[in-house]
Amino acid sequence: MAPDRGESFDYQSIPTPPSTSHPDEASDDTEELRRRRSDARRFIASHASEGQNFTLRGILVGLGVGLVICFSNMYFGLQTGWISSMSMPASLIGFAFFKSLSKHLDLPFTPVENVLVQSVAGSMGTMPLGCGLVGVMPALNYMLKPEEQGPIVLSLWKLILWSLGLCFFGVVFAVPLRRQVIIREKLKFPSGTATALMISVLHGKEATADGPISRTTSQDPSSLDSSMQSYPDTDEVPADEELSKKQTSSWQSRVRLLVISFTISGLYTLATYFFPILRNLPVFGFMLAESWLWTLNPSLAYVGQGIIMGPATTMHMLLGAIVGWGILSPLAKRRGWAPGPVHEWETGSKGWIVWISLAIMLADSVVSLGNIALTPLVMHSGEYARNMGHIIRKRDWKSLLHLGSSKIGGDYAPLREEVFTRLEDTRPDSQEDPALSDEEIKSLPEPDAPPEHLVNNRTVVISLVLSIAFCIVSIRVVFGALVPFYAIIIAVFMALVLSIMGVRALGETDLNPVSGISKLAQLFFAIIIPQSNKNSVLINLVAGAVSEAGALQAGDLMQDLKTGHLLGAAPNAQFWGGVIGSAVGAVISALIYRLYTSVYEVPGDLFEVPTGYVWIFTARLVTGKGLPTMAAQWSLGAAVVFTCATIARIIGTGKRWHPYVPGGIAVAVGMYNVPSFTLARAIGGLVHWYWRSYRRKDETPIVVLASGLILGEGVMSIVNLLLASANVPHL
Repeated sequence: MAPDRGESFDYQSIPTPPSTSHPDEASDDTEELRRRRSDARRFIASHASEGQNFTLRGILVGLGVGLVICFSNMYFGLQTGWISSMSMPASLIGFAFFKSLSKHLDLPFTPVENVLVQSVAGSMGTMPLGCGLVGVMPALNYMLKPEEQGPIVLSLWKLILWSLGLCFFGVVFAVPLRRQVIIREKLKFPSGTATALMISVLHGKEATADGPISRTTSQDPSSLDSSMQSYPDTDEVPADEELSKKQTSSWQSRVRLLVISFTISGLYTLATYFFPILRNLPVFGFMLAESWLWTLNPSLAYVGQGIIMGPATTMHMLLGAIVGWGILSPLAKRRGWAPGPVHEWETGSKGWIVWISLAIMLADSVVSLGNIALTPLVMHSGEYARNMGHIIRKRDWKSLLHLGSSKIGGDYAPLREEVFTRLEDTRPDSQEDPALSDEEIKSLPEPDAPPEHLVNNRTVVISLVLSIAFCIVSIRVVFGALVPFYAIIIAVFMALVLSIMGVRALGETDLNPVSGISKLAQLFFAIIIPQSNKNSVLINLVAGAVSEAGALQAGDLMQDLKTGHLLGAAPNAQFWGGVIGSAVGAVISALIYRLYTSVYEVPGDLFEVPTGYVWIFTARLVTGKGLPTMAAQWSLGAAVVFTCATIARIIGTGKRWHPYVPGGIAVAVGMYNVPSFTLARAIGGLVHWYWRSYRRKDETPIVVLASGLILGEGVMSIVNLLLASANVPHL
């Protein structure tokens, strides 16, 4: 289990064509939409001819950037379970690399090639979580009891085979989902949109949240990042030389900020090796530090994570830390429910409060994912009933032929086949059918890429079958008869279903609820696998890992596909880039995991792997392996409270009071992580609030700053690893 993955940007308002009831204004809106769609087709067609959607140099640079992200994510994943695809810094680093070599390049570095770089880097960088190496694998290696068929320590080749088995099917399954969620439903995918807009600024191109366009503008490109809105129409176009200077200054300042923050964080990380006390400062006094684990880890990387998470999430995590470590932990200790030392997972209050956090996660997951799954069905049934009533009243029986083709929620109307085919034409001169009504024009799908740049159906089918078969075979080879063949098959196909929920949640909220998805999978397998089965905990862990992998990879590629769509990149190039990045990342992640676990004590002071304990405790909870004293009662109460809280958050989406209702996942993460990590993230959240809400500054600079802080500690951890392996003494 790991917390929800992804950068949470505060881009709640994505510009859409305004709606109005006035006939003249509605007509103007329709004409504007016609023009924008025509511009979008010209943009896609012009970029399709660039011929640099898939290049060897782009793949190699993407793998190099992905290696840095992979090391960083493994380091932080083993510490707290938090990872990030780092798509924005990946695109920035790729741009800076090629820009510095621009005089020596035969072909210029284009936006679509930058999309390839960040797609490869992101796919590779998220593999520590996607392959279960920061949660499930530590649980199997170090926490599975003998009566649960553990511990299970895999050889290196089996570890690599396990990782490769999980890394493909989620990537492939994202391809058939693309047309529905990006082209037809036009979901926002805020991080993917933000990355596209950043790339467009770096390269002097223009893309908007509504789709790609090819007009030039006079607005300062640096303002695009924060507003996330399209440039206003203007007749003034700056001189190429002046625009070039602005663009150069913009990307150079961002790279400079990234390098400075990277260096400072790296030097601090190196200092923590020689002065370990820097990782746990007793800011509240030695008594609270030693007895109740209230310390501060002033890691600049965790401050950066808090900046990316934002103030609402970090404050909810802080609430979880206060309730868990400030109230429940002392209560459990004094009442004798957790009689052991506070820091012990088995008998101490550290392990006792984890059960409360699990109950909160399960409640939040069931309600949130249930809402995602049921809302489209309810909307579809309501739309169907309204359409049927209209048909009966008008006696338009021919419309029954098209009734079943209307999109869930009624966002687009049934289209005649010949009209739909004509809309897929991406030639620059193609226009919408003038015979269509205004409402039909507004409801048309986004312009798509040329057919030769799409992944053809045959490739999708063959790849999906092969990736699923490979996943099943690899798990069977790794675990043998310990995991039944039927359980593996069910786990894979359940992962595909849950991936749809994850992708939709990511597109609408910018958060991929992989933790909740894995919990649902564990809960489901607890129902179908008899508790009398001595392998039930092992099967539960494997099933959850498969579901988490599928949802994570499908969501990550969909973010990248959104970026590519806005910039006119070829989806098939991104797909193969994602496959390459995932394959290399799976192998590299397995090697890094084995490297870290062979040098450091796991679980230990540096790598507590709390998500490993969450995974194993969840498996024991849902398989009926017993809870500590009074944990059941408190868990039930917490589940009831956060069921109500999650329902309130769903109802209050978009309202002012929504951020003040605690989010279940965030509160739970604050509970199972020790306070030192949460306090540092809370500081980052306050920095974000001060910069955005109080100073009202652009968000891009602090996102770049935060990325540098995270990457600096992640990369310098490699140096610390070498020092530890050489037994260099601490000071």
